[in-house]
Amino acid sequence: MSDTQSSDVDLWKGAIFPALIVATLTCISVAVINGKSGLLAGLLASFTVIIFFSIHLLVARISRNLDPMLTMALAMFSYFAKVIFMGVFLLLVTKFTDRSTVDRASFAICAILITMAWLFGEIRSFMKLRFQMPLPKKEGDK
Repeated sequence: MSDTQSSDVDLWKGAIFPALIVATLTCISVAVINGKSGLLAGLLASFTVIIFFSIHLLVARISRNLDPMLTMALAMFSYFAKVIFMGVFLLLVTKFTDRSTVDRASFAICAILITMAWLFGEIRSFMKLRFQMPLPKKEGDK
């Protein structure tokens, strides 16, 4: 495995572990407080947040060696696609599930806490990676 692939894996592992710990704790907490509807909301929020952020890291890995303009286009496309799919997903959940099936407040609390844990883990693991950035070449250098 190359250094860039191992750094991508390290970055993902650094983000996923705190997110999974917080997801487990929040799912248990909302299940105790709100019962089955809280548990379902917590599981749905966990799945949604983890998939959402994993796609972000996958796109970053795919676009690593692409032209900067193409990388920006791919990043913007993935961002807008995720926002649209998230909007459709939330619309479907609100339209086709009863509040007694999926507790909306539990979903929101779990999603926010798992997102915070993911971002904390991703930032912490990024700071540990210490990427080596190449210096630009001068005109006289070969």
